[in-house]
Amino acid sequence: MTATTKNRMGFIGRAFAVLGAANAAAAAVEGHRRPNARDLRTLGIDPATFPDIRRG
Repeated sequence: MTATTKNRMGFIGRAFAVLGAANAAAAAVEGHRRPNARDLRTLGIDPATFPDIRRG
C-alpha cells in the first residue's frame, strides 16, 4: 500500500469512529444517561467536564 492509501484508510476509519461515538453519546444523552468516557474522548470532550457542559 502506498502512503496515500494508508492515509485515506486512516481517515475513513477515524470518520467512522467519530460518527459511532457521536451516535452513542447522543443516544445516552437522550436516554438521560452519561455517555461513555471513551466516546466523549473520541469526540474531543473531556469526560470530567461533561456534566458542566450539559448544565451550561
